[in-house]
Amino acid sequence: MSLSYESSGVRYDQLDAFKRACQRAARTTAGLLADHGYAEPATTRGESAYLIEAADHYLAHVEEGLGTKNLVADAVYAQSGKCFYREIAIDTVATIVNDLATCGALPISVAMHAAVGDSGWFADEKRAGDLVAGFAEGCRQAGAVWGGGETPTLRGIVNPETIVLAGSAIGKIAPKHLRIVGDVRAGDAIIFLASSGVQTNGLTLCRQIATQLPQGYATPIGDGRSYGEALLAPSVIYVAFVRECQRRGLKLNYVAHVTGHGWRKLMRLEEPFVYEITNVRPEPALFRFLETAGPIAKREMYATFNQGIGFAAYVAPELVEATLAAAKSTGYDAWHAGWVKKDGARKAVVVPPLGLTFEGDTLQVR
Repeated sequence: MSLSYESSGVRYDQLDAFKRACQRAARTTAGLLADHGYAEPATTRGESAYLIEAADHYLAHVEEGLGTKNLVADAVYAQSGKCFYREIAIDTVATIVNDLATCGALPISVAMHAAVGDSGWFADEKRAGDLVAGFAEGCRQAGAVWGGGETPTLRGIVNPETIVLAGSAIGKIAPKHLRIVGDVRAGDAIIFLASSGVQTNGLTLCRQIATQLPQGYATPIGDGRSYGEALLAPSVIYVAFVRECQRRGLKLNYVAHVTGHGWRKLMRLEEPFVYEITNVRPEPALFRFLETAGPIAKREMYATFNQGIGFAAYVAPELVEATLAAAKSTGYDAWHAGWVKKDGARKAVVVPPLGLTFEGDTLQVR
């Protein structure tokens, strides 16, 4: 019997229904922005970042959480003595600022929210020190100041042995034409930027698989790393790619941060298009290991994990080479993966080399 993300206790249909309810209620508060000299721009609801419009700029706001990846770090720390909390902190910053950058905003300030069940969690100086150093490093990679945070002790809500990591960021788009608004057209090219591994998505299922392995997180995955080490590779921060495209005057018609929902996130834009992925790279070793160890069906893998893709950009076909050059000049592994097509009112992600199709009704985030 193959595993699924739902079988690990994560049901996107329930989560997404709550998110949509929040969006409906939140829209009723938009008029309050006028008292501050701002307005809510069209189509910002349901995107990865919330925009606030002024006369000559946009502000962007994101709140995000790490999820359960730190439980993998805890298990590896206990088993091997090797601490990965520097990497975990970079992950936390990445999940926040990557969402912020999807609208074209460059992060200005990032705040940490670190909730524990017992303040004794911070007594481990190595772990706490690595967390602090990693969060500062993540902010440097994002080009943002670490602006502050909150460290509540929530006894009875958070387990005494664990920490809940999250945070928020504010960013700015100026001048306003740098906003990424989603003006995708049929014929646009799809550019993929590689991930470092699972990054911050699907860890609940990854943890479930670890319980089935005789060696747990110490299990070799075939590329010289243990399962735990591979899972804990720090996430890629993609802000520099967006910044460099802006600097070079390269218009990004849309970008997607490929996290929850796997490759279904490629069709996050509300307007119906068919996203055809024809240039599929072999899955990195970690994903091949997950698929076999689960076992997890191929379709479930691509519906849950990023499968080696952390960020996708949609650009006019004549900008493909220039966009790839911008990505590579800032240290990213990027390639032309496919095309945007129009097929009436159909919305779908189609991957012919793998025989996979995800129709629009499999992603309900608005």
